[in-house]
Amino acid sequence: MSLGQRLARLAAHLQDPRKVAAFQRLCGVEGPSGWAGAEQQRGPVANGGPAGGQEHPAGNGAVPGAAGSPRRWRRRPRRNSLTEEEDGSQEFATRSRFLYYLFSLGTELGNELFYILFFPFCIWNVDAWLGRRLIIIWVWVMYLGQCTKDVIRWPRPASPPVVKLEVFYNSEYSMPSTHAMSGTAIPLALLLLSYGRWQYPLMFGLILAFCWCSLVCCSRIYMGMHSILDVIAGFLYAILILIVFHPFVDLIDNFNLTYKYAPLIIISLHLALGIFSFTLDTWSTSRGDTAQILGCGAGVACGSHVNYILGLQLDPPPHTLPLSLSSLSVTVFGKAILRLLIGVIVLLLTRVAMKKATIPLACKMFRIPHADVRRARQRMEVELPYRYITYGMVGFSLMFIVPCLFHFIGLS
Repeated sequence: MSLGQRLARLAAHLQDPRKVAAFQRLCGVEGPSGWAGAEQQRGPVANGGPAGGQEHPAGNGAVPGAAGSPRRWRRRPRRNSLTEEEDGSQEFATRSRFLYYLFSLGTELGNELFYILFFPFCIWNVDAWLGRRLIIIWVWVMYLGQCTKDVIRWPRPASPPVVKLEVFYNSEYSMPSTHAMSGTAIPLALLLLSYGRWQYPLMFGLILAFCWCSLVCCSRIYMGMHSILDVIAGFLYAILILIVFHPFVDLIDNFNLTYKYAPLIIISLHLALGIFSFTLDTWSTSRGDTAQILGCGAGVACGSHVNYILGLQLDPPPHTLPLSLSSLSVTVFGKAILRLLIGVIVLLLTRVAMKKATIPLACKMFRIPHADVRRARQRMEVELPYRYITYGMVGFSLMFIVPCLFHFIGLS
């Protein structure tokens, strides 16, 4: 057997949804009776749907062969507001409440809620220099990951035998796992960028990166959203992108700050990348997420440029490096939490206001009926400007407006 054939067999083995189901059972997750034994057919299946067009078998959720019935939870799968409605709710049984919440935390480390807390906290309370560079890497990793999904177009693991604990991103393709990419790139980039600039034990950074990455990657298998192959590919893809882009991060950040026409180039480039990504496939949540990420990156870069031009939020001079972690006091902790609370509220209000303004405006400009907002937002003419402008303003507020507010109220 040739090397290519062996690799193909290994890939098929790692892509098998039964391996995902086995991991779920190992962690105490079970679907209805007969779920795990459902016959799986090879070949393409509907994204995230049952193999061979099978209906989900009925059952009571008991674990076959178990000594006693585990505690059952009835939950409604998480959905994006734009995804089609699904009938009923999905039941699953679990023997470990701890693992369920642990992996739920892991999957949240790749969701918008985490990003809107982590990046602002880093920029406002830790190191704006570090935050800007993390966002540059995050934008490229997520953009390339989302576009690769729409090029490869592999479906989600078939269900059954996989139990779907969430369906928020079920309309997206599966390969590679962008959660795994983000969960690999952010902690590794955090370690690469901060070590030497900040004083802390290297072992602490390595352990944090390992735990962060492992938790996110395993959570996607636990949730039934990715095969083992998807997660491994996402992990390796993120490392490859880091190897290629990390040497250029300083150059990109300096360009964003100092070049006279940087905002114009940044906005045009990110918009062009968004238009390109929208041509790769039909509508899915990944298109909106891609425009959202690009808009946020453009807004942060433009806000950084304005800060630099006006002499605001300057980076510490080189002779002060490495920076030391100041002793945590009640005052320092209180100001950090207050900055985060006030700043995030401003970001959320910005998002709501821009959403209210951009969707009707885009519908009016392109003469698209907006009686059904959900359907209107699935049109490229609406979704791209809505997401790009809205999250561009969120990114700009993150870097410029909110720090100015902190300075005005004495929280800087």
